[in-house]
Amino acid sequence: MANRSISTEAVKRSTWLGILICAAFVILLLRILMIQTVHFDKYQSKVLDQITTESAVPANRGKIYDRNGNILATNITTYRVFVSPSGIKNAQEELEEGDRTNYAELVSAGLSEILGVSYDEVHKQVTQYTKYLDRTIKRKVDEDTADAVRDYIDEHGLQTMIYLEAQSTRYYPGGSLGAHMIGFTSSDGVGLYGLEYQYDEYLKGVDGYYIKARDSYGNEMPSDYTSYIEAVDGYNLQTTIDTTIQSFLEEQLEQAALNSEAANRACGIVMDVDTGAILAMATSSSFNLNDPWKLDELSQNILATSGYAEGSDEYADLQRTLLTEMWSNKAVTESYIPGSTFKIVTSAMALEEIRDQIPPTVYCGGWKEVLGHKIHCHKVNGHGDLTFAEGIQQSCNVWFMTLGEKLGVETYQQYVKAFGYKEKTGIDLPGEGSSIFASNMTQLDLAIYAFGQNFNVTPMQQLSAVSAVANGGSLMTPYLVEKITDNAGNVIYQHETRLKRNVVSRAVCEELAVILEEGVSGNGGAKNAYVAGYRVAAKTGTSEKKGAGFSEDNKAYICSTVAFAPADDPEVAIIIIVDEPTKGVLYGSTVAAPYVGAALENILPYMGVTPIYTEAEQAKMAVRVGNYKGDTLADAIASIRELGLSYTVIGNTGGSAFVTAQSPSSGTRVEKESGRVFLYVGAEAPTEETEVPDLIGMNAVQANAKLVGCGLNVRIQGSSSNISGTKSTVSSQSIAAGTKVKKGTVVSLTFGADPDENPDYENPVQ
Repeated sequence: MANRSISTEAVKRSTWLGILICAAFVILLLRILMIQTVHFDKYQSKVLDQITTESAVPANRGKIYDRNGNILATNITTYRVFVSPSGIKNAQEELEEGDRTNYAELVSAGLSEILGVSYDEVHKQVTQYTKYLDRTIKRKVDEDTADAVRDYIDEHGLQTMIYLEAQSTRYYPGGSLGAHMIGFTSSDGVGLYGLEYQYDEYLKGVDGYYIKARDSYGNEMPSDYTSYIEAVDGYNLQTTIDTTIQSFLEEQLEQAALNSEAANRACGIVMDVDTGAILAMATSSSFNLNDPWKLDELSQNILATSGYAEGSDEYADLQRTLLTEMWSNKAVTESYIPGSTFKIVTSAMALEEIRDQIPPTVYCGGWKEVLGHKIHCHKVNGHGDLTFAEGIQQSCNVWFMTLGEKLGVETYQQYVKAFGYKEKTGIDLPGEGSSIFASNMTQLDLAIYAFGQNFNVTPMQQLSAVSAVANGGSLMTPYLVEKITDNAGNVIYQHETRLKRNVVSRAVCEELAVILEEGVSGNGGAKNAYVAGYRVAAKTGTSEKKGAGFSEDNKAYICSTVAFAPADDPEVAIIIIVDEPTKGVLYGSTVAAPYVGAALENILPYMGVTPIYTEAEQAKMAVRVGNYKGDTLADAIASIRELGLSYTVIGNTGGSAFVTAQSPSSGTRVEKESGRVFLYVGAEAPTEETEVPDLIGMNAVQANAKLVGCGLNVRIQGSSSNISGTKSTVSSQSIAAGTKVKKGTVVSLTFGADPDENPDYENPVQ
């Protein structure tokens, strides 16, 4: 066979092919080497991402406490119930031939029934997301429901399809108590309102992670890559809030708003005058922090009567607006016209700056002319001649226009700024509002500003300024958080009392405190804030709302009262504001002052302030009825006489008979001079009823006589020693006229302003 030669071209092609193959191998080897060395971490991470799942381990959110260690916000264990659609799909595919089990239907039917969720929604999650290992069905499931889910899993062998994950859920033991201050969190535990929002960075902690290796079916695999990174719990807040004082304040706000049928809620604050610590703060018509997305009754009524169809865009928009308004903390975020409560501040300016220019008396004829305009006093017939103290106590506008004129625009503005009205107070709550003053104040503005009209301040600003007068002239920064600690008790932050500036002298403050207290215990406009045994300094205010929506035919008022006590050594200041009251005589003295007095009547003894009664107070003060049930008739009568009360016996009158019932009940306060206790003995029971008369417009003597004639008791709100004249008349009664009640029932009366006072502040200038 002949030899065949190999062509040069073939050799070249073979050589190049060999080189290319070798190069390819070299490149592959280099690539493998790079993957194994330089890019090892990168590709290892990709592999781990494919075979592992990372589950967050939420940190426990920090707790919130009141000043006495009572828990305001904490965490409870609830469960997230979720399904594995891929696990359900895989289980379905692995069923033996002939097995007709439908896991998608089984899971959907069980969870919808146990959790109270839609079958269709569960079925959608199970069947349309089959590539997913985790689809949440419901959060915040309680322990009993979680147990029912576990039983269902075990009963049907669904361990790879349905899962439960323990979670920490925010819980507020007080429900609605302090809602507007405390605030709430989202479903993911993020602070949305109040302290929960303000201190979210401290409260939230740092989440941990639990990393697990899983196969393609979602089952856990033994792996060295499984690891756990521990969560770091959030810090705890100790606040200045006192839950007992908070309860006292909220009770009075609800009563004030209810009795006056306030269209725009009421709000109030209680503050330590020396430190600025907020002891209580509230807005009426509160909401449940454990269900903050549910409208309160007032808002529900507005929504229900809106005329919008449920499910419509208009309905949804109004619902969102009402929720925002319900959550709003009126005491901090909104501003209002302070009215005559601002006269405390104008008085302090005058005593500090122009004492030697204050005249001995000023004549009030019902108006004063300023730059050709007549500006009216609230008392249309005028007060006549008044001293400076009487001008404050009777809230005479003419007196304060006179003081404003002597102060001058520049000095007045300097003090407005010094008292903190031109800046936010700096309280540690979100959304603090600001004041509204004229940018270029004129003499006419000054005349009206001097008695508290035509400008806006926030309730927090007003109480801070009045507290400065109460504590001797020091403007403090109000605050809510005393300290922040970790779970071991280590202090992360400790509040230090913050003095902004000294505004006026202690001597001025002490002089004003005496004048204001005499206006309460004497015959001043704030007498309905009187509390027997305590010296209360107070000032009432009434102002008309301005702006869009308010006109000659559509007027709305704001009635308020600010006070501090004890007047000779102030510890606490309080403000209550009722926005748009619609029922009764619309004055701060009738709409707000009685509730300030009622709040202080509880707050002061709780704080350990000892009452000191004058002889006049001891002679006239209301007393508490004892418990006579089970006593012999003779012993009961002796006890009642010792209290200075009268009695009526119904039934067997033998002295050895036992009392079986009484009216009014034990602990009820009644006026000493007119109080009567009905005692029932033998087989008698308090079944006889009497009708409550209409007392509105009567003076104290007339109202008392009417009630006694009906077999009822009277309780006078405010200073009973000053409501015996003929001018002050009943402005509201605790039990509506026509109501049938047991004999002996107590009817509380609030007394209003003199009949020649005019509540119309619509236009004080003519």
